[in-house]
Amino acid sequence: MAIDAVDREIMFQLRQDGRLSNVELAQRVGLTPAPCLRRVKRLEADGIISGYRARIDPAAAGRDFEVVVSVEVSINDRHTVEEFEAALTSYEEVLECHRLFGRPDYLVRVAVQDQTTFENFLTGKLMSLNAVARVDSHLIMKKLKTDD
Repeated sequence: MAIDAVDREIMFQLRQDGRLSNVELAQRVGLTPAPCLRRVKRLEADGIISGYRARIDPAAAGRDFEVVVSVEVSINDRHTVEEFEAALTSYEEVLECHRLFGRPDYLVRVAVQDQTTFENFLTGKLMSLNAVARVDSHLIMKKLKTDD
């Protein structure tokens, strides 16, 4: 399916506010409601729009201490990697996890209440996983752009 400028504008508007009514969305993208709804339904059916979610303010939720952690693993057999990834993605503290080509093996974005909570997560959970060889933590100073 080809995505045109109107589809891109629909996606942009829904990224800004996923709770827009179809009437409001149609006005913002310059369509009448019926063709706008057809386009949204097509984008959903084709898997381009894969869902809607609430944005949570980290400070209001008590999780505004964010750290990006780079992780290198020492064991690379399939079973160990799958086990490591399952554990990592199950942790409530982990907001994002990306497996990379090269080093580090993973980049993990963690959000917790404070430094002590992060230290407990790092030593009690992350570093206790068998595959972990090395971790480097990078405290986020300021968010300039995010998809959250």
